[in-house]
Amino acid sequence: MGRGGHPKDRSNGPERKCIATGEIYPVARLLRFVVGPDGQVVPDLAGKLPGRGIWVLSERAALDKAANKGLFARAAKQPVTVPEGLTDLVEGILARRVVDLISLARKGGYAVSGYEKVKDWLWRDDAIALIQAHDGSERGKSKLSTPQGGKFIGWLSADELGQAFGRQTTIHAALRAGGLAHRVVEEAQRLKGLRVSDGGDSRRKGSKTR
Repeated sequence: MGRGGHPKDRSNGPERKCIATGEIYPVARLLRFVVGPDGQVVPDLAGKLPGRGIWVLSERAALDKAANKGLFARAAKQPVTVPEGLTDLVEGILARRVVDLISLARKGGYAVSGYEKVKDWLWRDDAIALIQAHDGSERGKSKLSTPQGGKFIGWLSADELGQAFGRQTTIHAALRAGGLAHRVVEEAQRLKGLRVSDGGDSRRKGSKTR
């Protein structure tokens, strides 16, 4: 039951409590960590590692707080070692996951790149998400609009998008419904919390993922 005796809304799936904010969120908005046998905090973004999960909201401020204020040790009820630069480490892992998922979506026919192909999908209402590199030309990007009721992903670099499509760089891409599209959007939203400022600008140029 939620506050006031009302049933909790679980339409967004299972929920967990963030150790940094103290609030409860859908798992899709959280990052899972476990403590390894050596006592080191390990990111488990796929949610498959054994052990009790420790959950942190996928936002830079929350993860920085958890790492710097001893909150992992408190949650684990034991001494732990937090990797140096944990927030940047997790950001890199998430970026790699998003790139890999877009690549798989492309191979399945659920993602395209290139201005004309993306424009065609948007015109035919095939696209459910528009993806544009944050370091691409603003003039060029302004000519394409997010599909009505769809999603916009604008915090990957041209290099990262290029890797997803087997090119040196890519500025414009789109997803259509089905396949891995939902997972791409979900993982990209988690990455956004670590990469994008409140003003909507990417904090970094986006390092090349390997």
